[in-house]
Amino acid sequence: MSNRHLFNSPDGLVNKAIRGIITYNPSLSLDETNRLVYDTTYDKSKVALISGGGSGHEPAWTGYVGKNMLTASVQGDIFASPSTKQIVAAVDAVPSDKGTILVITNYTGDCLHFGLANEKVNAKGHNCRTIICGDDVSVGKNGSMVGRRGLAGQIGVLKVMGGAAGAGGSLDEVYNLGVAFSEQIVSIAATLDHCHVPGRTEHGTLQEDEVELGTGPHNEPGYRKLSPAPSASELVGQILQHCLDEKDPERGYVKFAPGDETILLVSNFGGMSHLEMGALVDEILEQLSKDWKIEPGRICAGFLETSLNAPAFSVSVINITAAAQRCSYSVEEIKAFFDVKTTTFWESMAGSQAQRRTRQEQLVQPPKEETKVVDERRDLTIDPSILESMLRNACESLIKAEPDLTKWDTVMGDGDCGETLKTGATSLLTALDSGLARSGSVVKVLLELEDIVESKMGGTLGGILGIFFVSLRAALEKNIGLAQNTVALWGTALGTALENLRRYTPAKVGDRTVMDTLIPFAVVMSESGFDNGVKAAEEGADATKTMKPRLGRATYVGVSSDSKELPPDPGAWGAMVAIRGLQGGLVGAT
Repeated sequence: MSNRHLFNSPDGLVNKAIRGIITYNPSLSLDETNRLVYDTTYDKSKVALISGGGSGHEPAWTGYVGKNMLTASVQGDIFASPSTKQIVAAVDAVPSDKGTILVITNYTGDCLHFGLANEKVNAKGHNCRTIICGDDVSVGKNGSMVGRRGLAGQIGVLKVMGGAAGAGGSLDEVYNLGVAFSEQIVSIAATLDHCHVPGRTEHGTLQEDEVELGTGPHNEPGYRKLSPAPSASELVGQILQHCLDEKDPERGYVKFAPGDETILLVSNFGGMSHLEMGALVDEILEQLSKDWKIEPGRICAGFLETSLNAPAFSVSVINITAAAQRCSYSVEEIKAFFDVKTTTFWESMAGSQAQRRTRQEQLVQPPKEETKVVDERRDLTIDPSILESMLRNACESLIKAEPDLTKWDTVMGDGDCGETLKTGATSLLTALDSGLARSGSVVKVLLELEDIVESKMGGTLGGILGIFFVSLRAALEKNIGLAQNTVALWGTALGTALENLRRYTPAKVGDRTVMDTLIPFAVVMSESGFDNGVKAAEEGADATKTMKPRLGRATYVGVSSDSKELPPDPGAWGAMVAIRGLQGGLVGAT
């Protein structure tokens, strides 16, 4: 896999890309601060559809904003979910009289951030729902607590939901169609090699005689390597067997009866030539007809959802007859929704440009943010010099640990954990330089952390920390003056924060996540003080070295029972480094 790029650094690349992509439709506006693209001509009387995810999957999702498809989209950093703040801004930018549906792929970071945004916008008065799409059959029924991850089948969901919304469907009708349609998709991907992320030195590779089956779109390893590499015909045969064998107890997710109408989606991950993609589609159609008696009524192949420059592809087969039996729309209506014209990349790379607007008109500024004010009656204050020392030491410790965290996350995930934490630490140091800790206000610091996490820290860890800090701050404000002492106050607040976090993630001690640090720290600190809590956090993070991953992207990496000790979970270790840094700053200040 080539690691050469025209743009050799990720710095500013996502925003620059979005600025270029939106030229396909002059009706689009870009709030660059929030990486939010929305259709200025959308009909407020119709259901609004919003989607998004990490960048690197273009044209998903910016390329699908327009008439009869998405109303708005938000982009995160490369392979990292957008922040809660971005998603809330999207819902606010395109309010709907009928309601809004967030449609996302099943990745932990996306689920957390879109879930928190769903809670926030409904609290503000919106009528919002969320659909989580998981279609990858390489994740067996007993292989993951979080279900199947999302592949390009989601783009088909967006297409039919967009058609239904454009036709005036109600919130219930469009939502139920999306759920029914998404549940009737089987997909799997295969790759000749992994992609390369601009600016990153480490990445996975395959040998010349290997093909990987069941790969994810974020450079996650597949569940099986095929060596020697099979022929194209043999590979397609295995792909269709995994997708369509109803007798497979692990992967028989969808049943196909004789005569059922189907849709075929073949997505180029970015590095396949058009020549080979054409031949691939032909091979798939020949085997579907010969071996499975399936003749897709609709076929769409191309750059549906990519993975940067990966020489890879995914195949999705959708049973629309079964979907129609589970919603209020008929097969013919669903096909019509799939066929209806849009003003997006779905139709053409040229898009709709008959009525152009200037670049200045397309690039808009976000609404002015409300100033956050601390209620002194509900604030916890400590010695400003101690607060400053603790926070600085924690930030500096995280920055120092970043190379190790990135290395470990590259082994077990997508490599963004260290960079995410470093971004948060650097941002907090900047705020401290501007006097954040001068008043000694803990609530003021937590408000700043909320803003940093929501604005600058995407990914799974950013979502977890976002919910954690919001809940921690609210619990401190609620219980100030009620607790017997400061230790009891922190114990109550930390317990409440973790309880709220459990609403959005099933992670617990032993699952090899950041919770292996946060939970022991909170429990022990409430029982026997801060120093013992730090020790529990250290022990919890260290214990992840011997744990088998049960949640997150690391679950897609096979770990045998006789495997040697793994590196620690980078999220758990990063949280421990920050907690230990707070302790070091406290000792240094006193």
